[in-house]
Amino acid sequence: MLEIAALSHFYGKHQALADVRLDIASGEIVAILGANGAGKSTLLKSIAGLVTPTSGARIRFEGADIAKLPPHQIVERGISLVPEGRAVFGELTVAENLQLGAYPARARAGEEQRLAKVLALFPRLTERMTQAVRTMSGGEQQMVAIGRALMSNPVLLLLDEPSLGLSPLLSREVFRALAQIRESGVSVLLVEQNARASLDIADRVYLIESGRNAGTGSASDMKNNPDIQRAYLGKARAPTTASQPSP
Repeated sequence: MLEIAALSHFYGKHQALADVRLDIASGEIVAILGANGAGKSTLLKSIAGLVTPTSGARIRFEGADIAKLPPHQIVERGISLVPEGRAVFGELTVAENLQLGAYPARARAGEEQRLAKVLALFPRLTERMTQAVRTMSGGEQQMVAIGRALMSNPVLLLLDEPSLGLSPLLSREVFRALAQIRESGVSVLLVEQNARASLDIADRVYLIESGRNAGTGSASDMKNNPDIQRAYLGKARAPTTASQPSP
């Protein structure tokens, strides 16, 4: 579905991405793990057309090169981004935010059915349709942001730190929704600080360090990797042989 190769990007003289490669198949959840400043958000913005990669980058979506397309054309192809910080329209109501998501031409047919699916995914939005989004909790705003993206009828959903600032309860609700979104046939590319929750729902994982690929594998293998456990899951290093008691 999505194939990326030789993807690089500079902010001035700072290289944020260096020859990154990645692919995601239809129906997958792929997680991207890495430290703050590793280039994860820039990667998502490059796919969404919000930043321009250096010459030679290849971003192919469903067989077509989208590396030089403007953001609105990428949305029309079926890619939707939920950015870090949500970027909802706070003065507008929930209903108005969701209606804006259905603006692309690809989304206008079946808008009512898609809205029903969004409200089934996030039932608490049903009773808040006339509420100004700025008056809602962070978790509810995140539901609006994800719902708005789904209203564009995507086949690939990009999410940048969807649980950032949310309570554990609301984080679990968001991750439950992401698993359901995948079951509906939408692929998900996920950047998320909560590595444990990401690994629980992802099929595969890419590691990004200093803007470069640092490893990839299945989520189950990554969860059992001692280096991944120490770096991302908060597990302590096992005792050395010298400190083990004698048999």
